[in-house]
Amino acid sequence: MTKKFALWVEAARPKTLAAAFTPVLVGASIAWNNNTFSFDATGVALLCAFLIQIGTNFANDYFDFIKGADTEDRIGFQRATASGLISPKSMLNATIISMSLAFLFGLYLVWIGGWIVLVIGLLSLLFGVLYTGGPYPLGYNGLGDVFVFVFFGIVAVMTTYYVNTLVWSEASFWASLAVGALCTNILVINNLRDIEQDAIAGKRTLGVLFGETVLKWEYTLMLLLAYAIPPHFYFQLNYEAWVFLPFLVLPIAAIQTRKVWTETDKRNLNGLLEQTARFMAIFGILFAIGIILN
Repeated sequence: MTKKFALWVEAARPKTLAAAFTPVLVGASIAWNNNTFSFDATGVALLCAFLIQIGTNFANDYFDFIKGADTEDRIGFQRATASGLISPKSMLNATIISMSLAFLFGLYLVWIGGWIVLVIGLLSLLFGVLYTGGPYPLGYNGLGDVFVFVFFGIVAVMTTYYVNTLVWSEASFWASLAVGALCTNILVINNLRDIEQDAIAGKRTLGVLFGETVLKWEYTLMLLLAYAIPPHFYFQLNYEAWVFLPFLVLPIAAIQTRKVWTETDKRNLNGLLEQTARFMAIFGILFAIGIILN
């Protein structure tokens, strides 16, 4: 692996790509359970999810640098543009290329699912850029959590199911709440870590607006929401006990929650961010297995 390629891999933030993988996995597992799984639709959906996630990460890298949110005092993971490793023009071009590829591959899903998939895809691309770009960036105005929950949770899971089956599903909606909650927690740790730097840069995240305690409660409540979904599948949607498989990693959730409430060194939250993303993937895999085994 060349040094330049390694820089671009790091800029894509592979540690957070569980946010793209998990929604597609869970949505596809419900389609599998209903005997309507499509390998090609799921494969393209996964590719588009990765491209949109990477494109959003590139856009964040670019716009945070342009807006002055990434400085030498940053304690989070190194940002390629702010550190001078990749030029702003190159990062912007990479954003455009990633989003364009997502659009082109997504046309196959439009061919399968029709105009509603086109609308959803265009909105996903648009808000991926508007998260940190545009005149009213969502991430700078306390709306980043809403964006992540909706697009990387509800939209991603339900649309994956839809392109497999061409119908909407109550089960995919409820499953999407767990996925959206766990994905939001990745952002919560990011915002908790960067709260001082974000305040200086004028980035009004929920942490800057309401304080650290609110973020800690958000993390805790998002976990509780995620763990409320398997029992709903069992008691209300008549799934079998296999859907409780995510409870195998409940102790890990408890340990991570304790770290959120007790960790005083913000630099240590880098590790917790990785662990939170990894937990989302493990929870999603176990939940998907539980759904498939029904």
